[in-house]
Amino acid sequence: MKISKKDLKDLIPKLKERKTNEVLKWAADIYKGKIVLTTSLGPEDQVILDIIQNHSLPIHAFTIDTGRLFNETYELIEKTETHYGIKIRTYFPDTSEIEETINSSGINMFYKSIEQRKQCCKIRKVNPLNRALKEVECWITGLRKDQSKSREKQNILSWDQTREILKINPLINWTEQQVWDYIKKNNVPYNTLHKKGYPSIGCACCTKEVIQGEHFRTGRWWWEANEHKECGIHILDGKLVRTGSK
Repeated sequence: MKISKKDLKDLIPKLKERKTNEVLKWAADIYKGKIVLTTSLGPEDQVILDIIQNHSLPIHAFTIDTGRLFNETYELIEKTETHYGIKIRTYFPDTSEIEETINSSGINMFYKSIEQRKQCCKIRKVNPLNRALKEVECWITGLRKDQSKSREKQNILSWDQTREILKINPLINWTEQQVWDYIKKNNVPYNTLHKKGYPSIGCACCTKEVIQGEHFRTGRWWWEANEHKECGIHILDGKLVRTGSK
């Protein structure tokens, strides 16, 4: 039986007490063939993928290639696929949309205004994600509560009202330290840029290293004020979940 939005109130307290692998197995049993891990290859996503693989759960993973990623991210995709013996499906932006936008607004249009940056994110990230999620009924993310004030409101389960799909955040109550402890203990592949001052990694043109003492999300869209830093991927109750202070 599929889960509806009205079921979340009763399910959330029960699942909060379960181990991460148990939550993922519970979801995989319900959404056979219709559940996916959306991964940006960040530390949290790598932990979830490792748990999925170690417990042989029937959950496949996909990623979005915006066309502007770091080479280190592409290297990590290959390393991860080899490490686990899997294939991570890749979705790309629509070529005609990219061509039209670049020809009309410029290759680096995202620096010109918040509106143009959001348009770039929409074309390169949100639209491919929406296309990918049309094929499934449940998606798994690496959101954690301590990533931002807005994400403190997230639970282990949430309902994406815009896409009409269940979202599972199995690491929602994990700390950053727990994530890295797991990675080191289990030899999980991770992006080498994390060792070079890049705690949060997106497109190469929109990400820079963070100085010690700065918030780890400072390097993302660094030319914008925090209140504008979101790309439109995560939605809670029909509203964007802001990522600026992640």
